[in-house]
Amino acid sequence: MKIRKNDLVKVVSGNSKGLEGRVLKVFPDADRVIVEKVRLVKRHTRVQRGQVQQGGIVEKEAPIHVSDVKLVCPKCNRPTRTAVSVLADGSRARQCKKCKEILSDQD
Repeated sequence: MKIRKNDLVKVVSGNSKGLEGRVLKVFPDADRVIVEKVRLVKRHTRVQRGQVQQGGIVEKEAPIHVSDVKLVCPKCNRPTRTAVSVLADGSRARQCKKCKEILSDQD
């Protein structure tokens, strides 16, 4: 996948269109990502006996399809598509399609 954990992304379609956030979790098999403070849903949770977690209505992020988000380039600060370029040492890196900047991998 071209979007990884801790990437800054912008939602380009759906009910959360226009929101930006960091990717918290990636599900490559389902082509979905969880973005911080985007697509918040309410879940009713039961009190867990012997644990600290309280019961009640909890608001948390739900997965969003990877085609609904675009990576925000740290250099040009615009949502962009990415290309995969081969570096001189033979390794591959993501590249911004707009400013041609090599995107650093934050793992």
